[in-house]
Amino acid sequence: MAMSAALALLFAAAVHAQPSHEALVEQARREGVVVLYTSLAPSESGPLVQAFEKKHGIKVDLWRSASEKVTQRALTEARGGRFQLDAVETIGTDLEKMTREGLFAPFDSPHMADLDPAAIPSHRAWLPDRLSYLGVAYNTRLVQRAELPATYEGFLAPRWKGRTGLEASDVAWLAGIVKFWGEERAMRFFNGLAQMKPDVRSGHTLLTQLVISGEVPVGLTVYSSSVESAKRTGAPIDWLPVEPVVAQPLGIGLARRAPHPHAALLFADFVLSPEGQALFASLGRPPASRKVKTSLGQFESVMMDPAVELDASAKWEKVWKALFLNR
Repeated sequence: MAMSAALALLFAAAVHAQPSHEALVEQARREGVVVLYTSLAPSESGPLVQAFEKKHGIKVDLWRSASEKVTQRALTEARGGRFQLDAVETIGTDLEKMTREGLFAPFDSPHMADLDPAAIPSHRAWLPDRLSYLGVAYNTRLVQRAELPATYEGFLAPRWKGRTGLEASDVAWLAGIVKFWGEERAMRFFNGLAQMKPDVRSGHTLLTQLVISGEVPVGLTVYSSSVESAKRTGAPIDWLPVEPVVAQPLGIGLARRAPHPHAALLFADFVLSPEGQALFASLGRPPASRKVKTSLGQFESVMMDPAVELDASAKWEKVWKALFLNR
């Protein structure tokens, strides 16, 4: 326990003193490794890790899984007194869950001012490094872009019955539309959509694949990044920011009891830097930095607050299940 407490103090010193970049690199190289848990796909986490290792000569010990499993493992280890984790990179709602369990230490970054302020949590226990956008994906062989409506309400037209799909867990999409339109207008839309009986499937990757195959011509809740990746392979799919686009922050948090605090801070700085953010953009992941020029995310969106999402989740999950799952 004494050693763990010492590590916690060391991390706090590293965070709040914010050593010069040269001193931070030197201290991080002495530690030699950063232990990272992430939900970032291998096609993106691999290049990110390789770029960091090449730049700084510090190994990244990476464990990758779905966001809920990342959260479960991090919290289970912390509750059991096993402090082997340095950093977590995943979706904001899961970072918020870990924040509420006291897993992270707030930190500063020289790149803070570059980040989208709407995506930065007030407690700064984690910082946003990329964004996700939920919008409409369509099979380009079956649907013309000009056919698609400008707002989601257009999908209530009879011609779309039997041609649309939803991801089964996208409660955040419902909550985001309520936030943007107000509850009365939003619930009028969702009740109408439920009458259209969209094809509800579990997993964003599956829904994306079903749009590509044409089994579901139009996916109403598909991440722009997954479509961008598929388009680059020549798949017959495209994405449209139909109003309102729901945005969610993903980010990086540093463990309060990180065994390699300087390496963790250096990794976070790299991810948030223009270099790391440009790498995200090149991989089709919308960066959180406003300093990086990218065609990704150039549209209006409603940014979700992960803390508010968690607090209201029980209410909206009940509504979502009644509309789309308990049929």
